[in-house]
Amino acid sequence: MYDVAIVGGGIVGLSTAMTLGRQYSNLKILVLEKESQWGHHQTGHNSGVIHSGIYYKPGSLKAKLCRDGCAGMVAFCEANNIAYDVCGKVIVATEINELPYLEKLYQRGLENGLEVCKLSAEETQEIEPHVRCLASIRVFSTGIADYKQVCQAYVKYARDQGADLKLNTRLENLVKTPDGYTLETTVSTFSTRFLVNCAGLQSDLIAKQEGANPQAKIVPFRGEYYELVPEKRGLVKHLIYPVPNPNFPFLGVHFTRMIDGSVHAGPNAVLSLKREGYSKFDFDFKDFADVMTYGGFWKLAARHADEGLKEIIRSFSKAAFVRSLQRLIPEVESADLVPTHAGVRAQALAPDGKLVDDFLLIQRDRAVHVCNAPSPAATSSIEIGKEIVRQISAQLGTVLNI
Repeated sequence: MYDVAIVGGGIVGLSTAMTLGRQYSNLKILVLEKESQWGHHQTGHNSGVIHSGIYYKPGSLKAKLCRDGCAGMVAFCEANNIAYDVCGKVIVATEINELPYLEKLYQRGLENGLEVCKLSAEETQEIEPHVRCLASIRVFSTGIADYKQVCQAYVKYARDQGADLKLNTRLENLVKTPDGYTLETTVSTFSTRFLVNCAGLQSDLIAKQEGANPQAKIVPFRGEYYELVPEKRGLVKHLIYPVPNPNFPFLGVHFTRMIDGSVHAGPNAVLSLKREGYSKFDFDFKDFADVMTYGGFWKLAARHADEGLKEIIRSFSKAAFVRSLQRLIPEVESADLVPTHAGVRAQALAPDGKLVDDFLLIQRDRAVHVCNAPSPAATSSIEIGKEIVRQISAQLGTVLNI
Protein backbone atom coordinates (compact mmCIF):
# COMPACT_ATOMS: atom_id res chain seq x y z
CA MET A 1 0.00 0.00 0.00
CA TYR A 2 1.46 3.33 -1.12
CA ASP A 3 0.42 6.63 0.42
CA VAL A 4 0.51 8.57 -2.86
CA ALA A 5 0.72 7.22 -6.41
CA ILE A 6 1.56 9.61 -9.22
CA VAL A 7 0.58 8.57 -12.74
CA GLY A 8 2.88 10.19 -15.29
CA GLY A 9 6.65 10.60 -15.19
CA GLY A 10 6.87 13.91 -16.99
CA ILE A 11 8.32 17.03 -15.43
CA VAL A 12 5.16 17.82 -13.41
CA GLY A 13 4.75 14.31 -12.01
CA LEU A 14 8.41 14.12 -11.06
CA SER A 15 8.35 17.55 -9.43
CA THR A 16 5.32 16.48 -7.40
CA ALA A 17 7.14 13.34 -6.21
CA MET A 18 10.19 15.40 -5.23
CA THR A 19 8.08 17.99 -3.40
CA LEU A 20 6.05 15.37 -1.53
CA GLY A 21 9.22 13.63 -0.42
CA ARG A 22 10.72 16.87 0.84
CA GLN A 23 7.63 17.86 2.80
CA TYR A 24 6.68 14.42 4.15
CA SER A 25 9.75 12.30 4.79
CA ASN A 26 7.87 9.14 5.77
CA LEU A 27 5.41 8.93 2.85
CA LYS A 28 5.47 5.90 0.59
CA ILE A 29 5.42 7.43 -2.89
CA LEU A 30 5.00 5.64 -6.22
CA VAL A 31 5.51 7.12 -9.71
CA LEU A 32 4.29 5.20 -12.75
CA GLU A 33 5.51 6.01 -16.27
CA LYS A 34 4.46 3.98 -19.29
CA GLU A 35 7.49 4.94 -21.40
CA SER A 36 11.07 3.70 -21.08
CA GLN A 37 12.41 7.12 -20.09
CA TRP A 38 11.36 10.03 -17.91
CA GLY A 39 9.88 13.15 -19.48
CA HIS A 40 9.41 11.47 -22.84
CA HIS A 41 6.41 13.36 -24.22
CA GLN A 42 5.70 17.07 -23.66
CA THR A 43 8.80 17.55 -21.50
CA GLY A 44 11.14 15.82 -23.92
CA HIS A 45 9.82 17.59 -27.01
CA ASN A 46 9.42 21.15 -25.77
CA SER A 47 11.35 24.27 -26.78
CA GLY A 48 13.47 24.48 -23.63
CA VAL A 49 12.28 28.00 -22.80
CA ILE A 50 12.16 29.31 -19.23
CA HIS A 51 9.06 31.47 -19.67
CA SER A 52 8.61 34.80 -17.90
CA GLY A 53 4.80 34.76 -17.59
CA ILE A 54 4.15 37.89 -19.64
CA TYR A 55 1.26 36.43 -21.65
CA TYR A 56 -0.93 35.19 -18.81
CA LYS A 57 -3.92 36.88 -17.23
CA PRO A 58 -2.89 38.69 -14.02
CA GLY A 59 -4.07 36.78 -10.97
CA SER A 60 -4.36 33.48 -12.85
CA LEU A 61 -2.64 30.33 -11.66
CA LYS A 62 -0.50 30.40 -14.82
CA ALA A 63 0.67 33.97 -14.20
CA LYS A 64 1.60 33.33 -10.57
CA LEU A 65 3.16 29.89 -10.96
CA CYS A 66 5.06 30.88 -14.11
CA ARG A 67 6.51 34.07 -12.61
CA ASP A 68 7.58 32.26 -9.45
CA GLY A 69 8.56 29.19 -11.45
CA CYS A 70 10.83 31.21 -13.71
CA ALA A 71 12.94 32.39 -10.78
CA GLY A 72 12.73 28.98 -9.11
CA MET A 73 13.85 27.13 -12.23
CA VAL A 74 16.89 29.38 -12.65
CA ALA A 75 17.82 28.80 -8.99
CA PHE A 76 17.29 25.04 -9.36
CA CYS A 77 19.49 24.85 -12.47
CA GLU A 78 22.18 26.91 -10.73
CA ALA A 79 22.12 24.71 -7.63
CA ASN A 80 22.25 21.47 -9.63
CA ASN A 81 24.77 22.41 -12.33
CA ILE A 82 22.15 22.18 -15.08
CA ALA A 83 22.81 24.13 -18.26
CA TYR A 84 20.73 27.30 -18.52
CA ASP A 85 20.97 30.84 -19.84
CA VAL A 86 18.82 33.84 -18.91
CA CYS A 87 19.20 35.34 -22.37
CA GLY A 88 15.99 37.38 -22.45
CA LYS A 89 13.65 37.80 -25.38
CA VAL A 90 12.13 40.46 -27.59
CA ILE A 91 8.50 40.52 -28.72
CA VAL A 92 8.37 42.50 -31.95
CA ALA A 93 5.61 44.35 -33.78
CA THR A 94 6.13 44.34 -37.54
CA GLU A 95 2.84 46.00 -38.56
CA ILE A 96 1.08 49.15 -37.36
CA ASN A 97 -2.03 47.25 -36.26
CA GLU A 98 0.13 45.21 -33.86
CA LEU A 99 1.31 48.22 -31.86
CA PRO A 100 -1.79 48.45 -29.57
CA TYR A 101 -1.43 44.74 -28.76
CA LEU A 102 2.25 45.24 -28.03
CA GLU A 103 1.32 47.99 -25.59
CA LYS A 104 -1.22 45.71 -23.89
CA LEU A 105 1.46 43.03 -23.52
CA TYR A 106 3.81 45.58 -21.98
CA GLN A 107 1.15 46.60 -19.46
CA ARG A 108 0.42 42.96 -18.68
CA GLY A 109 4.09 42.36 -18.05
CA LEU A 110 4.09 45.21 -15.54
CA GLU A 111 0.92 43.87 -13.88
CA ASN A 112 2.58 40.47 -13.55
CA GLY A 113 5.59 42.03 -11.83
CA LEU A 114 8.10 41.46 -14.63
CA GLU A 115 11.10 43.48 -15.69
CA VAL A 116 10.15 44.67 -19.17
CA CYS A 117 11.00 47.69 -21.27
CA LYS A 118 9.88 49.21 -24.56
CA LEU A 119 12.32 49.44 -27.45
CA SER A 120 12.15 51.45 -30.66
CA ALA A 121 13.03 49.84 -33.97
CA GLU A 122 16.55 51.26 -33.70
CA GLU A 123 16.98 50.09 -30.09
CA THR A 124 15.75 46.63 -31.06
CA GLN A 125 18.39 46.41 -33.78
CA GLU A 126 21.10 47.26 -31.28
CA ILE A 127 20.47 43.92 -29.54
CA GLU A 128 19.03 41.99 -32.53
CA PRO A 129 20.75 43.46 -35.62
CA HIS A 130 18.89 41.28 -38.14
CA VAL A 131 15.35 41.95 -36.88
CA ARG A 132 13.16 44.41 -38.74
CA CYS A 133 10.25 45.82 -36.73
CA LEU A 134 8.37 48.97 -35.75
CA ALA A 135 8.88 48.49 -32.00
CA SER A 136 9.40 45.74 -29.46
CA ILE A 137 9.26 44.75 -25.80
CA ARG A 138 12.32 43.32 -24.10
CA VAL A 139 11.59 40.70 -21.45
CA PHE A 140 14.69 40.23 -19.33
CA SER A 141 13.78 37.15 -17.26
CA THR A 142 13.09 34.74 -20.15
CA GLY A 143 15.73 32.06 -20.49
CA ILE A 144 16.51 28.60 -21.80
CA ALA A 145 17.37 25.34 -20.02
CA ASP A 146 17.84 21.63 -20.53
CA TYR A 147 14.61 20.22 -19.14
CA LYS A 148 15.73 16.63 -19.62
CA GLN A 149 18.53 17.33 -17.14
CA VAL A 150 15.98 18.97 -14.86
CA CYS A 151 13.87 15.79 -14.97
CA GLN A 152 16.86 13.65 -14.10
CA ALA A 153 17.58 15.87 -11.10
CA TYR A 154 13.96 15.54 -9.94
CA VAL A 155 14.26 11.76 -10.30
CA LYS A 156 17.42 11.70 -8.20
CA TYR A 157 15.86 13.78 -5.42
CA ALA A 158 12.69 11.69 -5.40
CA ARG A 159 14.64 8.41 -5.26
CA ASP A 160 16.98 9.71 -2.57
CA GLN A 161 13.90 10.57 -0.52
CA GLY A 162 12.63 6.99 -0.87
CA ALA A 163 10.12 7.23 -3.72
CA ASP A 164 9.52 4.15 -5.85
CA LEU A 165 9.81 5.16 -9.53
CA LYS A 166 8.81 2.68 -12.22
CA LEU A 167 9.34 2.99 -15.98
CA ASN A 168 7.65 0.79 -18.61
CA THR A 169 4.59 0.56 -16.38
CA ARG A 170 1.35 1.54 -18.11
CA LEU A 171 -1.84 2.10 -16.11
CA GLU A 172 -4.55 -0.09 -17.61
CA ASN A 173 -7.34 0.12 -15.05
CA LEU A 174 -8.18 2.24 -12.04
CA VAL A 175 -10.55 1.00 -9.31
CA LYS A 176 -11.83 3.05 -6.38
CA THR A 177 -11.64 1.24 -3.04
CA PRO A 178 -12.67 2.20 0.51
CA ASP A 179 -9.01 2.94 1.31
CA GLY A 180 -8.07 4.68 -1.92
CA TYR A 181 -7.39 3.13 -5.33
CA THR A 182 -6.20 -0.06 -6.96
CA LEU A 183 -3.97 0.54 -9.96
CA GLU A 184 -3.82 -2.30 -12.46
CA THR A 185 -0.79 -1.91 -14.72
CA THR A 186 1.05 -3.88 -17.39
CA VAL A 187 3.60 -4.92 -14.74
CA SER A 188 1.71 -5.44 -11.49
CA THR A 189 -1.18 -4.25 -9.35
CA PHE A 190 -0.59 -1.47 -6.82
CA SER A 191 -2.70 0.04 -4.06
CA THR A 192 -2.58 3.66 -2.98
CA ARG A 193 -4.41 5.92 -0.55
CA PHE A 194 -4.08 8.97 -2.82
CA LEU A 195 -3.85 9.43 -6.57
CA VAL A 196 -2.18 12.29 -8.45
CA ASN A 197 -2.88 12.25 -12.19
CA CYS A 198 -0.08 13.97 -14.13
CA ALA A 199 -0.58 11.98 -17.32
CA GLY A 200 -0.46 14.90 -19.77
CA LEU A 201 -1.87 13.76 -23.10
CA GLN A 202 -3.84 11.00 -21.34
CA SER A 203 -4.89 13.03 -18.29
CA ASP A 204 -8.57 13.55 -19.16
CA LEU A 205 -9.04 9.83 -19.85
CA ILE A 206 -7.60 8.87 -16.47
CA ALA A 207 -9.68 11.56 -14.75
CA LYS A 208 -12.84 10.06 -16.25
CA GLN A 209 -11.77 6.56 -15.16
CA GLU A 210 -11.52 7.87 -11.62
CA GLY A 211 -14.99 9.43 -11.87
CA ALA A 212 -14.02 13.08 -12.26
CA ASN A 213 -15.56 15.36 -14.86
CA PRO A 214 -12.77 17.53 -16.31
CA GLN A 215 -15.37 19.60 -18.23
CA ALA A 216 -12.82 19.70 -21.02
CA LYS A 217 -11.13 17.27 -23.41
CA ILE A 218 -7.44 17.01 -24.23
CA VAL A 219 -7.02 17.83 -27.91
CA PRO A 220 -3.47 17.23 -29.20
CA PHE A 221 -1.86 19.97 -31.30
CA ARG A 222 1.40 19.18 -33.05
CA GLY A 223 4.00 21.91 -33.27
CA GLU A 224 6.60 21.48 -36.01
CA TYR A 225 10.01 23.17 -36.01
CA TYR A 226 12.83 23.98 -38.37
CA GLU A 227 16.42 24.58 -37.28
CA LEU A 228 18.81 27.21 -38.60
CA VAL A 229 21.88 25.71 -40.23
CA PRO A 230 24.99 26.30 -38.05
CA GLU A 231 26.43 29.09 -40.20
CA LYS A 232 23.19 31.11 -39.81
CA ARG A 233 22.81 30.85 -36.03
CA GLY A 234 24.32 34.31 -35.66
CA LEU A 235 21.09 35.81 -37.01
CA VAL A 236 19.54 35.30 -33.56
CA LYS A 237 21.02 36.67 -30.33
CA HIS A 238 18.08 36.28 -27.92
CA LEU A 239 14.64 34.72 -28.30
CA ILE A 240 12.54 36.52 -30.92
CA TYR A 241 8.74 36.33 -30.83
CA PRO A 242 6.01 38.06 -32.85
CA VAL A 243 3.12 39.89 -31.23
CA PRO A 244 0.58 37.06 -30.88
CA ASN A 245 -2.63 37.30 -32.87
CA PRO A 246 -5.26 38.21 -30.23
CA ASN A 247 -7.88 36.25 -32.16
CA PHE A 248 -5.84 33.03 -32.27
CA PRO A 249 -4.86 31.04 -29.17
CA PHE A 250 -1.23 30.29 -30.09
CA LEU A 251 1.88 32.49 -30.05
CA GLY A 252 2.94 32.23 -33.69
CA VAL A 253 6.23 30.99 -35.14
CA HIS A 254 9.31 32.43 -33.45
CA PHE A 255 13.07 31.95 -33.08
CA THR A 256 14.38 30.11 -30.02
CA ARG A 257 17.99 29.68 -29.03
CA MET A 258 18.54 26.23 -27.57
CA ILE A 259 20.93 25.37 -24.77
CA ASP A 260 23.12 23.33 -27.15
CA GLY A 261 23.74 26.43 -29.29
CA SER A 262 21.29 25.58 -32.05
CA VAL A 263 18.44 27.92 -33.06
CA HIS A 264 14.97 26.52 -33.67
CA ALA A 265 12.23 28.24 -35.64
CA GLY A 266 8.55 27.51 -35.05
CA PRO A 267 6.26 26.01 -34.05
CA ASN A 268 3.16 26.03 -36.15
CA ALA A 269 0.05 24.53 -34.54
CA VAL A 270 -1.94 21.79 -36.30
CA LEU A 271 -4.26 19.11 -35.04
CA SER A 272 -2.42 15.86 -34.36
CA LEU A 273 -4.31 12.78 -35.57
CA LYS A 274 -2.91 10.82 -32.63
CA ARG A 275 -2.50 11.90 -29.01
CA GLU A 276 1.18 11.06 -29.15
CA GLY A 277 1.66 11.66 -32.87
CA TYR A 278 4.91 13.47 -33.65
CA SER A 279 4.79 12.91 -37.41
CA LYS A 280 2.31 14.34 -39.94
CA PHE A 281 1.34 10.80 -40.80
CA ASP A 282 0.90 9.34 -37.31
CA PHE A 283 -2.70 8.22 -36.94
CA ASP A 284 -4.80 6.50 -34.31
CA PHE A 285 -8.45 5.89 -35.16
CA LYS A 286 -9.67 6.06 -31.56
CA ASP A 287 -7.82 9.33 -30.85
CA PHE A 288 -8.99 10.80 -34.16
CA ALA A 289 -12.60 9.80 -33.58
CA ASP A 290 -12.44 11.19 -30.05
CA VAL A 291 -11.69 14.65 -31.45
CA MET A 292 -13.97 14.45 -34.49
CA THR A 293 -17.00 13.58 -32.35
CA TYR A 294 -16.35 16.40 -29.87
CA GLY A 295 -18.52 19.45 -30.44
CA GLY A 296 -15.99 21.73 -28.80
CA PHE A 297 -13.46 20.98 -31.53
CA TRP A 298 -15.83 21.98 -34.33
CA LYS A 299 -16.67 25.22 -32.54
CA LEU A 300 -12.95 25.97 -32.23
CA ALA A 301 -12.39 25.10 -35.91
CA ALA A 302 -15.23 27.34 -37.05
CA ARG A 303 -14.04 30.24 -34.90
CA HIS A 304 -10.46 30.07 -36.19
CA ALA A 305 -10.95 28.65 -39.69
CA ASP A 306 -8.77 31.23 -41.48
CA GLU A 307 -5.84 31.01 -39.06
CA GLY A 308 -6.19 27.25 -38.83
CA LEU A 309 -5.89 26.96 -42.60
CA LYS A 310 -2.71 29.06 -42.52
CA GLU A 311 -1.24 26.69 -39.92
CA ILE A 312 -2.04 23.66 -42.10
CA ILE A 313 -0.49 25.34 -45.14
CA ARG A 314 2.66 26.08 -43.12
CA SER A 315 2.79 22.42 -42.10
CA PHE A 316 3.00 21.25 -45.70
CA SER A 317 4.71 24.25 -47.33
CA LYS A 318 8.22 25.20 -46.28
CA ALA A 319 7.91 28.37 -48.37
CA ALA A 320 4.89 29.49 -46.32
CA PHE A 321 6.77 28.71 -43.10
CA VAL A 322 9.76 30.75 -44.28
CA ARG A 323 7.54 33.72 -45.18
CA SER A 324 6.22 33.78 -41.61
CA LEU A 325 9.79 33.84 -40.26
CA GLN A 326 10.81 36.58 -42.71
CA ARG A 327 8.34 38.91 -41.00
CA LEU A 328 10.80 38.85 -38.09
CA ILE A 329 14.13 38.40 -39.87
CA PRO A 330 13.91 39.20 -43.59
CA GLU A 331 17.35 37.69 -44.29
CA VAL A 332 16.19 34.14 -43.51
CA GLU A 333 15.97 31.99 -46.62
CA SER A 334 14.66 28.50 -47.26
CA ALA A 335 18.18 27.10 -47.60
CA ASP A 336 18.96 28.34 -44.07
CA LEU A 337 16.43 25.95 -42.49
CA VAL A 338 16.36 22.21 -42.00
CA PRO A 339 13.53 20.21 -40.36
CA THR A 340 13.96 19.22 -36.74
CA HIS A 341 11.82 17.76 -33.94
CA ALA A 342 8.08 18.21 -33.43
CA GLY A 343 6.19 18.36 -30.16
CA VAL A 344 2.60 17.64 -29.19
CA ARG A 345 0.79 20.02 -26.87
CA ALA A 346 -1.79 18.47 -24.53
CA GLN A 347 -4.34 21.28 -24.71
CA ALA A 348 -7.63 21.13 -22.82
CA LEU A 349 -10.58 22.30 -24.91
CA ALA A 350 -13.92 23.22 -23.34
CA PRO A 351 -17.28 22.20 -24.86
CA ASP A 352 -17.88 25.80 -25.99
CA GLY A 353 -14.84 25.61 -28.27
CA LYS A 354 -12.55 27.75 -26.12
CA LEU A 355 -9.11 26.57 -25.10
CA VAL A 356 -8.71 26.30 -21.34
CA ASP A 357 -6.43 29.25 -20.61
CA ASP A 358 -5.24 28.41 -17.13
CA PHE A 359 -3.68 25.37 -15.53
CA LEU A 360 -6.56 23.05 -14.61
CA LEU A 361 -6.21 21.10 -11.36
CA ILE A 362 -9.27 19.13 -10.28
CA GLN A 363 -9.37 18.18 -6.62
CA ARG A 364 -11.34 15.10 -5.63
CA ASP A 365 -11.68 12.88 -2.59
CA ARG A 366 -8.18 11.34 -2.35
CA ALA A 367 -7.20 12.52 -5.85
CA VAL A 368 -5.91 15.48 -7.82
CA HIS A 369 -6.09 15.51 -11.61
CA VAL A 370 -3.82 17.84 -13.60
CA CYS A 371 -6.01 18.19 -16.69
CA ASN A 372 -4.39 21.17 -18.39
CA ALA A 373 -0.67 21.76 -18.04
CA PRO A 374 0.81 22.70 -21.42
CA SER A 375 3.46 25.40 -21.73
CA PRO A 376 4.61 26.97 -19.40
CA ALA A 377 4.33 23.81 -17.27
CA ALA A 378 8.03 22.98 -17.53
CA THR A 379 8.99 26.46 -16.31
CA SER A 380 6.36 26.23 -13.57
CA SER A 381 6.95 22.58 -12.65
CA ILE A 382 8.41 23.20 -9.18
CA GLU A 383 5.55 25.57 -8.34
CA ILE A 384 2.90 23.23 -9.79
CA GLY A 385 4.31 20.44 -7.63
CA LYS A 386 4.01 22.68 -4.58
CA GLU A 387 0.43 23.60 -5.51
CA ILE A 388 -0.57 19.93 -5.89
CA VAL A 389 0.97 19.09 -2.52
CA ARG A 390 -0.82 22.08 -0.97
CA GLN A 391 -4.14 20.85 -2.37
CA ILE A 392 -3.81 17.34 -0.95
CA SER A 393 -2.12 18.28 2.35
CA ALA A 394 -5.36 18.59 4.33
CA GLN A 395 -6.55 15.18 3.15
CA LEU A 396 -3.13 13.64 3.80
CA GLY A 397 -3.22 14.98 7.32
CA THR A 398 -6.70 13.61 7.98
CA VAL A 399 -6.16 10.15 6.49
CA LEU A 400 -2.54 9.54 7.48
CA ASN A 401 -2.49 11.55 10.72
CA ILE A 402 0.52 13.64 9.63
